[in-house]
Amino acid sequence: MMRSLSVAVCLMVMFMQPNTVRAADKPNVLFIAIDDLRPDLGCYGNKEMRSPHIDRLAARGVVFDRAYCQMAICMASRASLLSGYRPDKGTIWRNDALYTHVPDARSINIHFQENGYQTVAIGKIYHHSSDYKRGWNKVVKISGEWKGRGYLSAEGMRIAVDYDKKNPKAKRRGMGPAYEGPDVPDNTYEDGKILEAALAELRRLKGAPFFLAVGFKKPHLPFNAPKKYWDLYDPTKIKLASNPSAPKGAPKYAATSWGELRGYHGMPRKGSMPDDQARRLIHGYRACISYVDAQIGRLLDELKNLGLADDTVIVLWGDHGWKLGEHGMWCKHTNFELDTHVPLIFAAPGVAKQGVHSPALAEFVDIYPTLCELTGLERPAHLEGTSLVPVLKEPKREWKKAAISQYPRGNVMGYSLRTARFRYTEWQNRKDGKAVARELYDFESDPACNENLADKPKYKADLARLQKLMKAGWQGCKP
Repeated sequence: MMRSLSVAVCLMVMFMQPNTVRAADKPNVLFIAIDDLRPDLGCYGNKEMRSPHIDRLAARGVVFDRAYCQMAICMASRASLLSGYRPDKGTIWRNDALYTHVPDARSINIHFQENGYQTVAIGKIYHHSSDYKRGWNKVVKISGEWKGRGYLSAEGMRIAVDYDKKNPKAKRRGMGPAYEGPDVPDNTYEDGKILEAALAELRRLKGAPFFLAVGFKKPHLPFNAPKKYWDLYDPTKIKLASNPSAPKGAPKYAATSWGELRGYHGMPRKGSMPDDQARRLIHGYRACISYVDAQIGRLLDELKNLGLADDTVIVLWGDHGWKLGEHGMWCKHTNFELDTHVPLIFAAPGVAKQGVHSPALAEFVDIYPTLCELTGLERPAHLEGTSLVPVLKEPKREWKKAAISQYPRGNVMGYSLRTARFRYTEWQNRKDGKAVARELYDFESDPACNENLADKPKYKADLARLQKLMKAGWQGCKP
C-alpha cells in the first residue's frame, strides 16, 4: 500500500486538517498529457490499436469510459483543466494565454508548488509559453524543435521551408506534409526527447515530493512518427469511417470545415477527403499513438525501477478528441461526441481500484480537485469540478447527472450536455442567452450520433428535461 497516501488519508480522517501533512510524506504526482488523443486505445476497446503500455497503466487504475473535456481545442481545454475553471471564466474560450484571461488564477502547479512540491514541466502542458512563467520550479526546454516544423525527411523539411518562404506573413509556420514515417530512432523526434528529459527528471527528483508534468505532442498534426510504428499497422486493413456524412438535421453551427488539416501540403483545400488520403491519415494517427505509447512505457518502467511506483499518483489524459472522417469531418473544434470524449486514467495505489472501468460521467475540471484529495492538499475554493476519489474507490457508483462542454461560433456559444443516454447541445446567442438552435442525440438508438432528434415528437419530454438541466448549469449536474 502506498506509504504516503495512507498517511495523508489517515490524517484527513482523524484531524480534517490536510495541510498538516508534511511535504515529505505526500505522494508524488505524475501528470501525463497527450495532445489530440481520442479514446482510440486498447484499454478503451479498440482492438485494432497497439497501445500496450497505456493499457498496462489502465490495469493499475481506473479507466473513465465517459470522460469529457470542457472545450475541444488545445488552449481552452488545457487552461480549464489546469486552472479548475470552466471556459466561461474570464472568457478562457477566446484561446489567449490563461493568465491573460484570469490573471490571479491559482493553477494546479501553483497550488502544488506552494504546498511543498517540486513542480516540473516538460513538453506541452499549457498551450501558451507565457503560462509557464509562474508555479514551476523548473521548465525543461527541449532542444532540436526545428523551428516548429517537426519534419525529419528531406522532402518534408523542403516543403515546410518552401512554405515559410512563400508565406512569410502566415500565422501557421512550416506547413509541410500531413504525415511522414522515416526510419529513425525514437529520440530523433521531439516526443522521444521529451521522454528522455522526463527520465532524467525522475532520477533527479527521487526523494522529494514532486509534481512532474510530461506533455507529449503526438498524435497532433502532422502525423510524424518513426517507421517502426507505422509498420505495426497493415494499411490494407484500415477501415474508413462508416458515417462520412454530417448528422441529419444538424444546424449550421454544429459542423467544422476542418481548416486545421486543409492547410497541410497535399490536403484538399475544399470538399471531401479522398479515400486513399483518409486511410493514410488514419494510419499516421495510429502510428503516432503507438509512438507516444512506447514513450509512456519507458516512463512507467523508470518509475518502477526507481522504487517510486507505489508512492506516485498517475493521471493520464488527452486534451480533447479528434474526428477521423466521421460526419465527413476531421480534427476537433465541435461539440460532437468525438471531439469532447477523452481518455482519462487514474492510478492511485492504496486508494483506487485496479483494472476497473467506470461508467461515471467525468470532466477535466474534476482532475484538479481529485489530485488535491489524493495528496491531502486543501481544495482551493474556486474549483468548479468535483473530486473523483469516491469513484476511484467505488467505480460503479451513481455520479454526475451530466458532463458539460462548449464551443463558440461567432456570436453564438454552443453548450453541450452529455448524460448517460443523451447528448443535448443548445446554441445560444451570447448577448441575450436565447437558444437559436438545438441538437439531441440518443446513444441507445443512434450511438454514432447520425441524426439530430431535437424536433422529433417522441423526444419532447426528454428535451424538456435536458433543457431544465442545462438551465441548472454545472452545479445542478453535481452528484
